[in-house]
Parts: sequence; C-alpha cells; structure tokens
Amino acid sequence: MQPFTKEEVPPALKSHLDSQFSFMTDLSKKMFEGVQRLGQLNVQVAQTMMEESINSAHQLAQTTSPTEFLSIITSQVQPAAEKLRAYEQHVRAISAGVHVELSKTAEQHVPETTRTAAAVAEEVVRRGDEETKKVTERQKAAFDRLTKPINEAQHQNGSGYQPSSQPLKQSMSKPA
Repeated sequence: MQPFTKEEVPPALKSHLDSQFSFMTDLSKKMFEGVQRLGQLNVQVAQTMMEESINSAHQLAQTTSPTEFLSIITSQVQPAAEKLRAYEQHVRAISAGVHVELSKTAEQHVPETTRTAAAVAEEVVRRGDEETKKVTERQKAAFDRLTKPINEAQHQNGSGYQPSSQPLKQSMSKPA
C-alpha cells in the first residue's frame, strides 16, 4: 500500500487538518505560557523562601534565651501565612489568565474548524454519491452482460419461455 500523494488528499480534508493543527498549536502555546508563568512563580517563591529561611536560621542561631527563640518563631508565622495567601492568589490569577486565553483562542479557531469540518463532510457525501453511482452502473452492466445471452435466446425462440414438448412423466418413466 502506498502512502497518499498530494493528488489523493482532498483539498477540503487538507484544509480541515491545517485548521485543526493551527487550533491545537495555538492551544498548546497558551497552555505552555501558563505553565511557564507558574514555573516562574514557583522559582520566585522558592528563592524567597530560601532567603527567609537563611535569615531566620541566623536570627535563631543568635538567640540567647528560649523566650527570644519563641518570639522569633511566632513573629514569622503571620508573614508566612500572608505569603502563602499571596502565592494562592498568584496561582489563581495565572489559572484564570490561561482560561481566558484558551477561551479566546477557541473563539478564534472554532468557526474556521467547523467550516472546514462541514466541507469535509460535504466532500465525503459527494464522493460517496459518485462511488455509489459508479458501483450501480458496474452492477447494471454486469447484470446486462449476464442476461444478454438469455434475452437473445428468448428472442430467437419467439416471445419467451417455451416448455419442452415431452411431458415430464414420459421422461421420468423411461427405464434406465
């Protein structure tokens, strides 16, 4: 079996595949951009956490009393909770932005993709009709070829089927 040549691929199908490829490419780009922004946020948060952890460790190492130690730890709880809340807000904002971008991309591509899909369906129906007509014509020609000798024989004998002149009982009653 040979692969398709350019002549065998219907233009409507090629157009639809191009439209689908463009749509999926743009969706993939938008998703990748969102993942990239999320990755940048995570790197930024990790750097900040490392710096703050090092600073906290230095402060804790310099403490001389248990109350000072507890005071430093409790003073860091509130800022850590606020930073976690800010991180969640950033993640939500990135997610919402990606959702908006994906929706815009879909709005741009869906009409064209729908149009090309309809063109492919029309092409399939048209080709199906053509093939059905061809098959019907071939079957009719084959039937005509098969019945032509019968029809010619009937015309030579007269108007149609002629039973044999010997009755069926006589041909069956002859001894063998």
